[in-house]
Amino acid sequence: MNDFSALPYRPCVGVMLVNGDGKVFVGRRIDARESQGREGDAWQMPQGGIDDGEDLKAAALRELWEETGVAEQHVALIAQTREELLYDLPDELLGKLWGGRYRGQRQFWLLARFLGQDSDINLEAHDPPEFYEWKWVQPAELPDLIVPFKKRVYRAVVEEFRALI
Repeated sequence: MNDFSALPYRPCVGVMLVNGDGKVFVGRRIDARESQGREGDAWQMPQGGIDDGEDLKAAALRELWEETGVAEQHVALIAQTREELLYDLPDELLGKLWGGRYRGQRQFWLLARFLGQDSDINLEAHDPPEFYEWKWVQPAELPDLIVPFKKRVYRAVVEEFRALI
């Protein structure tokens, strides 16, 4: 068996996109639907890797655009988590995701207010799309919607941003 504990964490940014009603955007990942594994019914907030030399806010806006089609003019960045939040991949995914180079992700999360209309959301803005369905949910619902290995991170994000939502 391989020892993945020496692998680094993938640098990543996540965006908690909140609408005027205080609800949070979540999408269902296409790759999870295709695998139909235990993650097949999971929802998640937009997130993704940070490119080498890329600024955190630029990465957040790029990932938001790629995954939701929401343009920068429809977003106001409000806050950022004080510290990076880490999660480890479960054993069955270690060595398979991201070319086997990472043991999990280290993420900064940004809270963003959605200033647009629902019609400004376009899951097919980027090819290939990452989500096949989306909805707005109450922040407290987030930990119940995400895959088990990310629940701790989602709880921490909700707790840190609660007063600002």
